[in-house]
Amino acid sequence: MLKKRELEDCKELFDLMIHPDVFPFVRQKVYSYEEFLFLTRQVMEQEERGEIISRTILNEWGNPIGLINLFDINDHCGFLGTWLGKPYHGKGYNQPAKEAFFNELFYQLEIENIFLRIRKQNIRSNKAALKLPYVKLANTRQTSLLESINQDQGLYNIFEISRDQYTFYLARNANDMLENEPIEA
Repeated sequence: MLKKRELEDCKELFDLMIHPDVFPFVRQKVYSYEEFLFLTRQVMEQEERGEIISRTILNEWGNPIGLINLFDINDHCGFLGTWLGKPYHGKGYNQPAKEAFFNELFYQLEIENIFLRIRKQNIRSNKAALKLPYVKLANTRQTSLLESINQDQGLYNIFEISRDQYTFYLARNANDMLENEPIEA
């Protein structure tokens, strides 16, 4: 479902990214394939330095369909950025990709908090964030962070995923699965 960024995936990803339903919501905008190649090289270097964590989202056939990133990593926290190509919207890829990424971030890479900065006008992403049971709207709890990203313009909501909340969600789901298993005689 996820793999580290590779230059070989750039053409397919660039073609998906420039769709008008996707491009306005991409954080790292580039306007040509050559720029996308250059940006991907930079991202791979930034990941080596621990400044970003970036993965390519794959479909069930191993084709690249989007990107998921943790930007601005500082003090075991960072900002999530995700996009899927238009043909993959509403096909069930978003949540499994995020959960695979969160498992890696929280349990392999020691990230403690993930923040989501979502434009208020991006209704699709705001609804998607609130569907995840481990996501909390943090506008009132993270006021200084909200002020710093909004710079008095009020463009964004901020959501938070803590390792503790995510772990609680996983444990609760595991318990529910055990309780619903049929008992064999």
